Amino acid sequence: MSDFLRDYLTVFWFGGTALLLGGLLLGIAAVVRPNRPSYEKLMAYESGVDPVGHGWSQSQIRYYVFALLFVVFDVEAVFIFPWATQLEVYGTFGLAEMGIFVFVLLLGLVYAWKKGVLRWV
Repeated sequence: MSDFLRDYLTVFWFGGTALLLGGLLLGIAAVVRPNRPSYEKLMAYESGVDPVGHGWSQSQIRYYVFALLFVVFDVEAVFIFPWATQLEVYGTFGLAEMGIFVFVLLLGLVYAWKKGVLRWV
């Protein structure tokens, strides 16, 4: 077996051991813990106030879109960081490519701004 595969086998064994140990500890905790449910214990807790209304509420899509935009622009840093560390290697071509990349991202930001997605109402 090569050293490369042996390294991955070590990772596999550690991962398997971690999953086995976690499952074993959760199983022991489920068997040993006391279980005395009552209405008060099963009721939803809202900062010491009795819950009012139903437990289900509809979330607005704008929060999802806002979070998705955050992820898109956060991933931008993942692409820019390696480029910034090797800027001398890429030279002018790399600078032009990164300029195009940032320009496309700015277009997306302007589009989202014009659509009103970035308003936190």
